[in-house]
Amino acid sequence: MRRYRVLNQYRWILWIGLSSVLYGSFVGAEGLVEVSSQPDIDQGQNIYQMHCLECHGVKGHGDGPRATTLAPRPGNLISAATSSKTDEELLAIITDGVPRTSMDGWEERLTLDDRRNVLAYVRSLVHFDS
Repeated sequence: MRRYRVLNQYRWILWIGLSSVLYGSFVGAEGLVEVSSQPDIDQGQNIYQMHCLECHGVKGHGDGPRATTLAPRPGNLISAATSSKTDEELLAIITDGVPRTSMDGWEERLTLDDRRNVLAYVRSLVHFDS
């Protein structure tokens, strides 16, 4: 009889634990987006050349062909101010844009993987001299 009571307690604990895990995965799963593990810098470069180069320029200095026609001028992607931002901050800028500038958000036009690839390419533009 005692053995049955102990097994029943373990069964109850197992049921609560399993229920919590399942509930958490269903409730939390709606915000999850599957992304590739490593960004593709080459793909990021291709996207940058198609969508970003016109304003930010070949090397990311903010000196693209359209830069002189924009107010404010496009950001210098290799500046200390930009380089010091976290990946999350820069990804938010790529995703949402910058208010009161010509930098539109790209959430509707680029997938999360594409935005991460562009970010990886932008990071690759920064070269530190030693």
